[in-house]
Amino acid sequence: MNEISALPSSVTEWLSGREELSDMIFMTEFPPVKKAVPLKKVTVAVGLGKIEIADTFAANDTENTLENNEYCRQAKIRLRFSVHAPYSGGGEACHAAFADIIDCLVFDSGLEITSSGCGGVTQDREADAFVLEAYADINTSLCPAQISDLEFPSFLDKTLLCGSHISNSAIHLSPEQQEYLGSPLVTGVYFGNGNASRSVSLGFRPSAVFVFTGGYPAWTQGENVIESRFAAAAGSAGIHGIEITANGFTVSGGSGSVFRGTQPHLNDAGMTFTYLAFR
Repeated sequence: MNEISALPSSVTEWLSGREELSDMIFMTEFPPVKKAVPLKKVTVAVGLGKIEIADTFAANDTENTLENNEYCRQAKIRLRFSVHAPYSGGGEACHAAFADIIDCLVFDSGLEITSSGCGGVTQDREADAFVLEAYADINTSLCPAQISDLEFPSFLDKTLLCGSHISNSAIHLSPEQQEYLGSPLVTGVYFGNGNASRSVSLGFRPSAVFVFTGGYPAWTQGENVIESRFAAAAGSAGIHGIEITANGFTVSGGSGSVFRGTQPHLNDAGMTFTYLAFR
C-alpha cells in the first residue's frame, strides 16, 4: 500500500521533470498546495481516486487447483488530475494540457495506463481559471517482497512495448514509410517562365519524376533540332533536361541546352507543365 500512497507525489515529481511539460506546474491534491491567484500558468493537482486490490491465484499443477499467490496482489488504481488553466487560455487549454500529460505517461513512463478520460470544463472564480477533472486508470501488481523506493519496480516496465518494440523499424513503419503508403505519388503543375532552368520543390527527394506538356507530343521536329516536351528521371539518371534534386527536381530548356540534336522545352514561357513524382 505504501507504493499506492506514494504514487501521486511520485507522478507529480516525474511529470515536473518532463521538458515537454515545462510550461505546467504540478502539485499533489493531498496535502493540498496553494495555487497562484490569479492563475498565471496551467496548474495540475494529482491525487488518488478509486482503488481496487485483489489477491491473485496460481494453478497447482499437481492437484489441478488454484492456490493463493502469497507474493502478489493485483491493483486497479485511478489517478485523478485537476487541470487548472488561466482564463486567457480558454477551456481548450485544459484539454490540451491533459492530452500532453497522458501522452507522456502512456509512452514514456513505466505505468500501465489502461484507460483515461475527463469530464466537462468548469470555472473556478477564486483562481480566475477553467478547471478540468480528469483521470487515468492503472493496472499493477503489488509484491510485498519488493521495496518500491518510489521507483515503481512493481509496475509494468513498458520498455519492450514502447521502446524497443515500437521503434523497431524491422516490424514497424517509420513516419517516412507511412507517408509513402499514404501518398506514394505526387502530381502537380508548374508554369513555364522562359528561363534556361528552374527548380520545382516537392519537400522530398523523389525516386522518379515524369514531366510532360498536355496536348503536345513528347517530341516534335524543329527547324534544326528535335524539340522535347517530355522528360523522365529515376535515381541519378534521367533524360536530357531533367535532374532529381534533394528537394524535388530541376528542368532546363532554351537554345543553350541542345544535346545530340535534341533541345528540351521544359520551361517555355506561357506553357503549363504537368509532373508525376514518386516518393
